[in-house]
Amino acid sequence: MSMSWWEISILCNPNLEESILWRLDQFGCSGTAREIKGEFYSIYAYIPKIKEVTLDLATLSLELQHDALVLGFPSPLTSWGLIEEEDWASSWKENWQPTKVGEHFLIYPAWLTPPKKSDHLILRLDPGAAFGTGTHPTTQLCLKSLEMCLSDSTRETIIADIGSGSGILSIGAILLGAAKLYAVDTDPLAVNAACHNRRLNQIDPSILVINQGSVQEILNLVPEGVDGILCNILAEVIVELIPQLTGLVKPNAWGILSGILLDQSQVVADTLEQYGWIVTAFWKQQEWCCFQIRQS
Repeated sequence: MSMSWWEISILCNPNLEESILWRLDQFGCSGTAREIKGEFYSIYAYIPKIKEVTLDLATLSLELQHDALVLGFPSPLTSWGLIEEEDWASSWKENWQPTKVGEHFLIYPAWLTPPKKSDHLILRLDPGAAFGTGTHPTTQLCLKSLEMCLSDSTRETIIADIGSGSGILSIGAILLGAAKLYAVDTDPLAVNAACHNRRLNQIDPSILVINQGSVQEILNLVPEGVDGILCNILAEVIVELIPQLTGLVKPNAWGILSGILLDQSQVVADTLEQYGWIVTAFWKQQEWCCFQIRQS
């Protein structure tokens, strides 16, 4: 049986893109795509119909209008409707092309044939209903930070990815040389997408372990702790998780945290300091930021 999807279409001023993406992320949309239409952007977002109990599309439209008013731009035009899985897949594919990220990565849609030779690490991806395509600033910030964290690794690094979504960060870490990665997400659709992308990239399940769950699941799998943590979710959730993350790592472990708006960064930094983490690097892209941290 095919799945029905809500397709949300937003015609907007380009300067509103980041605030709109943030709203869509909070709303629960897993996949987004953008099309340039003259002086405007058309942003498309998708969410499974099975999540409709949490949907309030009229409220979302009002929030987008309010954000535009506060920022001083014309209100976006928002519309929505139900489409079948086949139509969703076609819409998604039409609006997503290969994306270079950082110095090493080339994110390649699964339905396109990748080049036989490339100077980049080709990360094949079919995100399905899960967050993480390589186009969002937070995903790009995390991948760039991963390049730094794993560039001079001289030992077998074991990493945990909390809220792994499509699995893009987990796969990226493996491509960069991580020895083993444990990925968890509370959303079963994300777990299915990550497993699919693991197969696409021909990664052994014993090297990239993907389960449904959160920090406790990682603790059950790796009671001795991990060398690094990836966490690209919402700032509010990260703040709640920091005490648990601290109990998940080995001494001198590192972490990469994103999904954080710039105006949320101070509360995240204060909580990290409270639990013995040092911020070793702070990156920002548009309205988003990424913390690179290490245990003191």
